[in-house]
Amino acid sequence: MTTPSWPTDLPVLPLRHTMLFPAMILPLFLSDPGEKAALAEAEKTGRYVFLAACCAQDGLCGLNDDPEMIRDGAVGCIALILKNTALEDGRHKILVQGIAKARVLHVTAQSPGIRVRVDPLVEADLPFEEDLVPLVARVRRMGLKLFTLRGMHAADAEAVLQSASSPGRLADLLAFNLHLDPHECCHLMAIADPGERLERVAEALAGELQKAEVQLEIESEAQNALLRRQRERYLREQLKAIRRELGEWDEDKEEHAYREKIEAAGMSPEAYREAMRELERLTMMQSDAAEASIVRTYLDWLTEMPWQRTTVDRLDLAEAARVLDADHHDMEAVKERILDFLGVCRLKGGLKGSILCLVGPPGVGKTSLGRSIAKAMGRRFVRVSLGGIRDEAEIRGHRRTYLGALPGRIIQGLRNAGTKNPVFMLDEIDKIGSDARGDPAAALLEVLDPEQNRAFSDHYLNVAFDLSQVLFIATANSLETVPPALADRMEVLHLSGYTDREKMIIAKSYLLPRQLQEHGLRLGDVALSEAALMEIVHRYTRESGVRQLERALGTLCRKAARKAAEGIPLPLRITRNCLERYLGPPQQDLVSREVPIIPGMALALAWTPHGGEVLRIEAAVMPGKGTVVLTGHLGTVMKESAQAAISFIRTRADRLGVPADFHEKADIHIHVPAGAVPKDGPSAGMALCAALVSAVLKRPIRECCAMTGEISLLGDVLPVGGFREKALAAARFGVASVLMPQANTADAAQLPKYITRSVAFVPMGHMDQVLARLFDVKGE
Repeated sequence: MTTPSWPTDLPVLPLRHTMLFPAMILPLFLSDPGEKAALAEAEKTGRYVFLAACCAQDGLCGLNDDPEMIRDGAVGCIALILKNTALEDGRHKILVQGIAKARVLHVTAQSPGIRVRVDPLVEADLPFEEDLVPLVARVRRMGLKLFTLRGMHAADAEAVLQSASSPGRLADLLAFNLHLDPHECCHLMAIADPGERLERVAEALAGELQKAEVQLEIESEAQNALLRRQRERYLREQLKAIRRELGEWDEDKEEHAYREKIEAAGMSPEAYREAMRELERLTMMQSDAAEASIVRTYLDWLTEMPWQRTTVDRLDLAEAARVLDADHHDMEAVKERILDFLGVCRLKGGLKGSILCLVGPPGVGKTSLGRSIAKAMGRRFVRVSLGGIRDEAEIRGHRRTYLGALPGRIIQGLRNAGTKNPVFMLDEIDKIGSDARGDPAAALLEVLDPEQNRAFSDHYLNVAFDLSQVLFIATANSLETVPPALADRMEVLHLSGYTDREKMIIAKSYLLPRQLQEHGLRLGDVALSEAALMEIVHRYTRESGVRQLERALGTLCRKAARKAAEGIPLPLRITRNCLERYLGPPQQDLVSREVPIIPGMALALAWTPHGGEVLRIEAAVMPGKGTVVLTGHLGTVMKESAQAAISFIRTRADRLGVPADFHEKADIHIHVPAGAVPKDGPSAGMALCAALVSAVLKRPIRECCAMTGEISLLGDVLPVGGFREKALAAARFGVASVLMPQANTADAAQLPKYITRSVAFVPMGHMDQVLARLFDVKGE
C-alpha cells in the first residue's frame, strides 16, 4: 500500500447542506472567520483540507451545530483546493476536488482553526465482479434515466456513467448527484463493502426517479395548459380581427348591452351603483378571463330581477269569488280572507303583502288553493318546496366567493315569476331541517316579517330587494315542528278534513271530470253510480283529504280508456257490486266497527298530521304484585295520562265497589294496538280511564261511543285541540256518540248539521259524569 501524498493533520472545513465524495468537484463559498482560518492553514499543507458534515444525527457526522465540536471517529472526505478566488464582498470562492474518504482519529489543534489527524479509508479500485454485474447494469440504467430527466444529453450521461470503473466509484458518483442530506452521505461513506453501498444507492436512486417523473409530469401538464390557453387566446384574437374586418365586431357592444339593461331594469339606487361598479370591473377584464363569466352571471341576475315589474290585481270581488268556488268546495274561511284582502286593496289602492299559513292534513287542497288564489287575484304563481332543506343558503343564497354560487330560492322564484308581487307558496314549511350549515327556518324570519322583508338581502345579490308586495302562502301538516317565532309571523288558517258527503260532492264536481280529461275521455264515458261512489269513499279511501279518492277514480278511468282502446263501446258502467273487480278488495279497518262489548275496551279519538283517527284502547287487570305495563309505542304524555287515570280510580275505589288496595294485588296492562305507529298527545285520558274502570269492574261500556279529552288528577275533563278532525273520524267510523270536554262545546257547534244529526256530541265536565253515563256509577 502506497503512502498517501497528503499530510496526516488537516484543517477542517464544515459542509452544512451536502457532502463531497472522492473524485467529485464542488464549488464552495467561505465567509465565516473559522472557515477563512482553515483556508489559510490549507495553504501551509499543500492546499489539502478535511471536509466534515454538520449535523446532529449521530457520530458519523463530523460536526454538530457548534463548529468548535468535532467528533472522533467521524467520516469525511479529504479534498484538494483547485482554485481560490477572493470576492469583492469579502468572501472566498474555492473549487475543491474529493481525494479520499477518511476517518477522524483525534483533534490536534483548535486555533487558529480546527486541525484533525485523519486515517484514510483507502478503497481498492477493483473491476466489477460477476455477481454485481446485474446490479451495476440496473443502477446505470436508472442513473442514465435520472440524468436525462434532469436535462443532460443521453450521450453525455452515458459517458459520465462509463467513467466509473468500479462499483465503489459508481456508487459515489450517483450518491453525489442525488443531492442527499449530509447524514445519509456519511452513512454511505462509512459502508466499506462496495456492493452493499451500491445497493443502498440503488434504493435512493429509485425514490429520486419517482419524484423526478412526477415533477416532469406536473411540469408537462402545466406547460400544456399554458400552451392551450395561449392558443385559445390567439384564436380568439384572430376571430376578433376577422369579424372587425367584416364590420361585425364592436368591442364595446357587450358593455353597451349591459348598460342598456341596467338603465331599463329600474333598480334601486343601491343596486344601480353595485351593477355599474361590476360593469366597470368587467370592462377592465380580458373577455376570456375566468372571473369575467362570474361577473356576467351576476349582472344577468341583477338585470333580470323584477325591480319594478308588477301585475295589476283583479279587484272584481264577484269574479274572484267565482274563481275560488269553481276550483274548491267549502273552505269558506280561506275564501273570506282572500276576498277581504281584495276588498281592502280596492278601497286603498294597494296593500302590503300578507303571510298566510294553511295548516291541514295531506290531500285537503292546500297547494291547489294557492294556485286558485293567484288565479283569482290575477297574479303569477310561484311554488317552492321547503321539505328536507337543511342549508341556510337555500333561502339566503350563496356568497359569490363560492364556486357555482347562486341566489336563494326566494330570489330564483321571483326572477322566474317576472313580477315583484306574485303569490309565492312555501310548501311543506313544517318539514324544514337544520344542521351545521345553518337553520333555514331562522332565515325565513326575515322573509316572512312584513316589517323587514321590504329590504330583504340575498347573499348572492348583496343588495336589498323589496318583498313587501309578495303574498306569501305557507303550507304545513302540523305547527308542532314550526319554530314559534316563525309561526308568530304568519296568519294561520286551519283546513280540516272532508266529511264523506263533502268527498262525494268533490268527487262528482271536481275529481272525476279532471280524471276524465287527463285520460282522454269525455263526460259520460264512465257511469259511476251513487252507491259505488259512496262505497269508494267508505271502504277504499280512509283519509282526511281526497288524494286516495282521486287515485281510485283515476284507476276507473284507466279501465274505461283500456276498453275504448280495445274497441268495446263506452260508457263503462260501474256499480257497487263490480268495484272489487276494478279496484281490488277494500281496505280493512284498523279498528273494528263493532260495538265494544268486551270489558276493558274503549274507543279514543286522536289527531294526527294526516287527520283524525279512531284508536282502540285495551286494558287488562290480573292477579299480580302491582306492576303497570304500558305497550303500543306510547309517548310520554299518554303514559302520564295512564298513571293519572290509575290514581283517579284509586280515589274512587269506594264508589266503584273495589278494594282500596286493588292495585297492590293486581297487575295492570294497558295496550293500544298498531304498536308500530307512535302514539302521543294530551287527549286520551278519558278513554284510558274508562277502559281501566271497565277492566276493574269486569263490565263493558254500555254504549258504542268514542271519547276525547284529557283528565286531571282530580278528574276534571280538560279541553283538547283538533276537535273537527276527531269529529270527522268519529262520523266516518260510525259511532253513535262522542263524549267530549265541556270546554269544546263551541267547536261542536261549528260542525256541519248532518254530522251532528248522525253523531251525538255529549259534553262532559268531570270524570264522575263519564263513569255515571258508561257504568251507572253514582257520584257525590
